[in-house]
Amino acid sequence: MKNSMLKTLATLFIALALAVPAGAKNKIPTRVTMSCETLMDKIKGAWAGQVLGCTYGGPTEFQYRGRMIDDSRIIPWGDPDYVANYMKRVPTLYDDIYMDLTFVGVFDRLGLDAPVDSFAHSFANAGYYLWHANQAARYNILRGIPAPASGHWRNNPHADDIDYQIEADYAGIMSPGMPNAASEISDRIGHIMNYGDGWYGGVYIGAMYSIAFVSNDIEYIVTEALKTIPRKSKFHRCIKDVIEIWRANPDDWRRGWQLCEERWGTSDVGCGEGALAPLNIDAVINSAYVVIGLLYGEGDFRKTIDIATRCGQDSDCNPASAAGILGTAFGYSNIPADWIEPLKKAEDIDFAYIPYSLNDTYRMSFDHAIKMIERNKGKVTDNEVTIKCQKPKSVRYEESFPSLVPAERKPINIKLNDTYTFESNCAGILINGFVKGKRDYVAQLEVTVDGKSPEKFTMPASYRLRRLDIYWDFELKPGKHAITLRWLNPTEEATIDVTDAVLYNKK
Repeated sequence: MKNSMLKTLATLFIALALAVPAGAKNKIPTRVTMSCETLMDKIKGAWAGQVLGCTYGGPTEFQYRGRMIDDSRIIPWGDPDYVANYMKRVPTLYDDIYMDLTFVGVFDRLGLDAPVDSFAHSFANAGYYLWHANQAARYNILRGIPAPASGHWRNNPHADDIDYQIEADYAGIMSPGMPNAASEISDRIGHIMNYGDGWYGGVYIGAMYSIAFVSNDIEYIVTEALKTIPRKSKFHRCIKDVIEIWRANPDDWRRGWQLCEERWGTSDVGCGEGALAPLNIDAVINSAYVVIGLLYGEGDFRKTIDIATRCGQDSDCNPASAAGILGTAFGYSNIPADWIEPLKKAEDIDFAYIPYSLNDTYRMSFDHAIKMIERNKGKVTDNEVTIKCQKPKSVRYEESFPSLVPAERKPINIKLNDTYTFESNCAGILINGFVKGKRDYVAQLEVTVDGKSPEKFTMPASYRLRRLDIYWDFELKPGKHAITLRWLNPTEEATIDVTDAVLYNKK
């Protein structure tokens, strides 16, 4: 009995030792050699995990705001046609995937040095709907505000939102073992729609994917990737805190979630829908949920996806990121059969609005990874690749809405007829509202603050082309201000609803 037990323990020890590449517990190896087959397996695992996580969490997306999803809520899985049915019947669920693939497609057509404008105009002119930072950036780009100004907080109130976090997977997938190369890509493309913590969300996710190619130690992946984020940023401080919470409470993810929520759950600032509201689409808290899923999931595919989903808020995108990173670390071939089999039925289905299926995506990403390995002084043969691994370096520090905090949500609730004036004591303001009318109608408005020169802008009735927020100014002098809205081309065939205003104070 004793010899049998020792033999079993020895076998387990060897298996665990082989599971993690040499040196991965303490540092990224200088070079890693793997077969082309293994590289492809990891790339497929990355995209497969993303689709599976998104599909699993889809039914609960933003239904749980500031609260966990209790175990009494059964999240379905097991139907062999589940993924294929979702892709056909609810195609907009996969907005994070088709945004990702828009960028992948540009790389495929124009090469690794494709100009930023090509990425910006590809998604700005695409037929799919967008939200938050992506939609604000689309509006900016179509009106001649190019990247990176299109994502800057002065021009984009949603600069800190989750958008680039959910569509940065491609940067890490095409940069195996090279997190700094992934950060360089994210610097170019991520600033189209985000800035500050919103940009850091994508940089961090990309770095975790990149490192997962050369290590499957989850704690190492999340901590090493964090080195790409400036220490003094709110994003870094939050994720570092989540890791420390997990180390102190490794067996109770709900306790970890509660502590995270108490410390970081009110992080939304610029988003007019999320500031001082239960909804939180800020990249900081949603990235924290990705990390909670990864750490408490302990390398188990189902557990990781389920925990990341049950953290709430953006409960499809967060498990998509967590499962994609896990799929990279362990490979497509190690995803459990009850998860991978439903996916296989969907791998030849094109995603909505773009001419790419998962099988197309695997091929494109493998090709891009090979080119990136060669560009960064690695070696590629017919059968294997040798990656020159990179030690993560911090990207530059930037902060959206510096020294500004949301202080009050002021109800307005009017239909603008011609002119409306109100006064507020604040150091910044964002006015929420929307246009209803025929799809081709474009409202013309102007806003005057304290009698100064008015700012004129348009608000299309088209949902795809809409301006998300009526007006904002995050740099007002603290004090009392008079704001006047004027509708310049009123018509009986359209309405402008002004719902409320978020007022800001200095910290």
